[in-house]
Amino acid sequence: MKVLILNGSPHANGNTAIALQEMVKVFQKENVEVELVNVGNKAIRGCTGCNACVEKGKCVFDDEVNEIAEKFKDADGLVVGTPVYYACVNGTLESLLQRLFYSSPFDKTMKVGASVVIARRGGCSATFDALNKFFTISGMPVASSQYWNSVHGGAPGDVNEDAEGLQTVRVLARNMTFLMKSIALGKEKYGLPEKEEHLWTNFI
Repeated sequence: MKVLILNGSPHANGNTAIALQEMVKVFQKENVEVELVNVGNKAIRGCTGCNACVEKGKCVFDDEVNEIAEKFKDADGLVVGTPVYYACVNGTLESLLQRLFYSSPFDKTMKVGASVVIARRGGCSATFDALNKFFTISGMPVASSQYWNSVHGGAPGDVNEDAEGLQTVRVLARNMTFLMKSIALGKEKYGLPEKEEHLWTNFI
């Protein structure tokens, strides 16, 4: 099993990183290979809707997005963590995810997704919902925990005081591991679900 973790915080050792490291410890204990990539401090532009990726099979802007796509392709699960600054996903991470999911042509069906959000106080639920939409449009089961995957802290290191939040992400990592292993067994015995040709309906 292999999990790719994206840290959307511009602070590589900040509160988001502390929460994600709780998951790393669990994955390692469960013998799941983990790669954590810090993306929040990168200069990643947004999607321009040029659709060049349809022909190229990757984003026309050849930056970290295409590098992460290759890692994502080989992973059984994806964890996305972000701080909440203005009631939603960090802008850099949002741009990366939009381009990553739109431009990467490989099948994401049954890769397991999980999101983790960090806030001083408010905005966690809205951010959590926004991140999960990337998974649910891609045939990816969403791992859940004992509570919504939010950890609270303002100043650097504050999340260490949120015992329930840190427990929530540990439980999330265990549940995600179980789900990935179960899906692997299911694929081996039953294969992936039957695919229908996608029907595109525009509302004009």
